[in-house]
Amino acid sequence: MLSAVVCVSGGGTNLQAILDAIDSGKITNVCISAVISNNEDAYALKRAEKKGIEAICLSPKSFPDRGAFNEAFTQRMEELNPDLIVLAGFLVAIPEAMVKAFPRRIINIHPSLIPSFCGVGCYGLHVHEKALERGVKVSGATVHFVDCGIDTGEIIAQKAVQVEAGDTPESLQRRIMEQAEWIILPQVINDIANGRIS
Repeated sequence: MLSAVVCVSGGGTNLQAILDAIDSGKITNVCISAVISNNEDAYALKRAEKKGIEAICLSPKSFPDRGAFNEAFTQRMEELNPDLIVLAGFLVAIPEAMVKAFPRRIINIHPSLIPSFCGVGCYGLHVHEKALERGVKVSGATVHFVDCGIDTGEIIAQKAVQVEAGDTPESLQRRIMEQAEWIILPQVINDIANGRIS
């Protein structure tokens, strides 16, 4: 059975989609061993606790500098030693040492069709604001392996979502979550756990 750690900064809707997919059998051969958040108020930690999953808060604010945080974060992940690390709305750059310690074992979900609307500063509602400002007719979500860049790793899966007239960043965000993120992230995790992606 594949052990996974899910890293989340906010409410944890993608985490919930993963947990629901495990419960329904859409994801098999996976055990979520821990949920890590950089935000002590993240509802994702409560979602984890409700399922009896270890909930860990590791915030850069609790360390004297980013280097100390990166070292502690990497060390904690090495102690957990998961087969897979899932970034599900995690707004912290992954330390280079962690990327090197877990090659092709860290995946991220991004709320656009990479290479559009990604990279530094493109997270959360900012992504959808930029898409609407540009006037795109199609957006979506991408799951990719994490490398030492920001949203630059190998693409694993993408799903397109239509942009509708009158969309706001919030309505587009919700539709992309429902029609893309909550579908392709569980699918990719299941495919990795069952040897279809390596």
